This record gives sequence, C-alpha cells and structure tokens, in this order.
Amino acid sequence: MIRSPRVQRTPGTTGLGGRKTSVARVLLQPGTGNVIVNGIPMEERFPRLMWQNLITLPLRVTNTQRSLNVLAKVDGGGISGQAGAIAHGIARALTKLDEEHRRTLRQAGLLTRDPRAKERKKPGLKRARKAPQYTKR
Repeated sequence: MIRSPRVQRTPGTTGLGGRKTSVARVLLQPGTGNVIVNGIPMEERFPRLMWQNLITLPLRVTNTQRSLNVLAKVDGGGISGQAGAIAHGIARALTKLDEEHRRTLRQAGLLTRDPRAKERKKPGLKRARKAPQYTKR
C-alpha cells in the first residue's frame, strides 16, 4: 500500500460542532477576528445579523473576538442549523484552547449540543403529528 506524504498541519485549535443535521469543523488561529465559512467570509455566507451574532457569540462571551481567526467547514442542514453548529464548534475549540473559558461558555449554554431535531413522520398521519381531517359520514 502506498501512503501519501503527511500533510503539514496548520497551527490552531479544532472543535467539532453539531446542530440539527449540520456538522461543523472549526479551526481557531491567532489573528484579527476574521470568520471564514467554507472559504467565504461569514458576512456573505450568513447575511442575517441574527446568524452572525449566533456564530460570534462564543467569541464575544470569552472576549476573544479580536484576537482569533475562525476557519469553519460546515456540511448538511440549512443555514440556521449550520450557524448553530459553527457556534457549538467554536465553543468547543475555545474550551480546548483555554480550560478557563469552560465555565462562562457553559453558563451561556454554548457547550451543550441542542438535541432538537425534526420529528419523524408516523404511519397514518400526514406529518409527524398532523392527522387527516375527521369525516363523520
């Protein structure tokens, strides 16, 4: 078996985040506060301010917004789920970077993966819980 040469790892701290069906791999590097998602700046990839605030929340809570660059690769789900997955990944990476951040991130609820997901459709129903209209005759 022929193995390819080892790829040089970029310095930084990694974290894996999840939300709904989205999975985000996050890399934190020392820098000026740039957030790049799938090779695109966060402002272009997530145009709503609500999504941008959610992504940068772990950095704002720990006062590291201007000192770290974020590189994220995210797959699956929709935009809202992807934003939540990136925030979860950033929070986990910050905990690896400095264990003292764990308490503030835990209090802000950023280290817990949100377990809510779409409920499955049941047989005999139109959706997860919507039943067909009742007809008396």
